[in-house]
Order: sequence, then structure tokens, then C-alpha cells
Amino acid sequence: VQLQASGGGLVQAGGSLRLSCAASGRTFSSYAMGWFRQAPGKEREFVAAITWSGGSTYYADSVEGRFTISRDNAKNTVYLQMNSLKPEDTAVYYCAARSGSYLYTVDNKYAYWGQGTLVTVSS
Repeated sequence: VQLQASGGGLVQAGGSLRLSCAASGRTFSSYAMGWFRQAPGKEREFVAAITWSGGSTYYADSVEGRFTISRDNAKNTVYLQMNSLKPEDTAVYYCAARSGSYLYTVDNKYAYWGQGTLVTVSS
């Protein structure tokens, strides 16, 4: 599967953005999806994940209650709604896909990656 992330940009602290990740391939609905991010000078970290059906989600503690992951299998797209953004949310955001039912927070469990979209939150 090929992934294309979009929706990044510059936003003030407290603002919102919605990231999208469009997937190619007819088997999108069989993949669990995740969002990760990498800030300058830091390692890539888990943000959120969602099962193939959308029935289960999981979030990093740092974004719980502010970010929402969702998916539309009819559109082959997964979303990350980001509210109450903070300067520390500034990073390149990547979407990722893995076959199977389980949600993982480690990036080496995901076989497919998008190219990343930059989110910059100004104070």
C-alpha cells in the first residue's frame, strides 16, 4: 500500500489542524493505521493508532484528549484531528500502515510509511 500524508502547516498555539493520509490499494480496510511524529533533533515517536474497522484507537499520553484519529475506509483515508495544539507538537507527522488486527506503538511494527507532513505550532 502507498500512503500520502497532507494537511500540515503553520498554526498558532491553541489552534487546530486536520491531517489526512490517503492510501492506495483495495485492501486498505484490512490495515491498522498509525500516526507518528518526529521533532527536530528527536527520535520518531508514536502519536495514535486505529484498528482496521475503526473500532479501537490508542493515543500517546502527550496527545490524549487533544487529538483524534479516525478513518473512512470508503475513501481509503485516515485522519488525525489535532486540537489545542502546543509548540511541542511541532514535528513532521507520518502515517503508517500494518496488516493485522493489533495496535502497536513501535514504528518497526509498521511496514508502510507515508512521506510526512510538517506541522509547526507557534507560541
